[in-house]
Amino acid sequence: MYKAIVIGGSAGSFQVVTRILSSFSPNFNMPVFLSLHRLKHVRSGFLEALTMKSKIPIIEPNDKEQIKPGKAYLAPANYHMYIELGNRIALSTEEPVHHSRPSIDLSFITASNVYREKLIGIILSGANHDGAYGLKKVQENGGLTIVQNPKDCQVTTMTEAAISLAKIDHVFSIDQMADFISKLK
Repeated sequence: MYKAIVIGGSAGSFQVVTRILSSFSPNFNMPVFLSLHRLKHVRSGFLEALTMKSKIPIIEPNDKEQIKPGKAYLAPANYHMYIELGNRIALSTEEPVHHSRPSIDLSFITASNVYREKLIGIILSGANHDGAYGLKKVQENGGLTIVQNPKDCQVTTMTEAAISLAKIDHVFSIDQMADFISKLK
């Protein structure tokens, strides 16, 4: 039924992302796009830390990289990550959106335009409004919308902005989110 997952997060989302990545089965067959705010000048350590917890391969894609099922694509530090028709990823250093590059909104909007009702969009803990508009676009295109329960967030700004802007299908605790993901094929 679903063909892809896009996940956005910022402050307080790292542990949640690692929990989600550890809940995928090793034979998971959808691409996962990770648009996470992080320090733009730190080029190593983040990907390696995520990889240690993940049951699926995680890569920082190159511009125009072919999207393959069963892989997680982490937006490189200080690059916007666009999902394009034709099963490719595009990277850009255009101006930050909501003071952020990568922009969660841009990844969500482009993924929702490609995958439409076959996309799952997930917003996690964060300190700004980036991702709220993108999740609204996922919802408008018929995709499934999930937000981390603000009660479980270290910083609630991002999840509360998404809840106030879009019609959310599920507001999940971290354990509920991991359980939901573990049941996806």
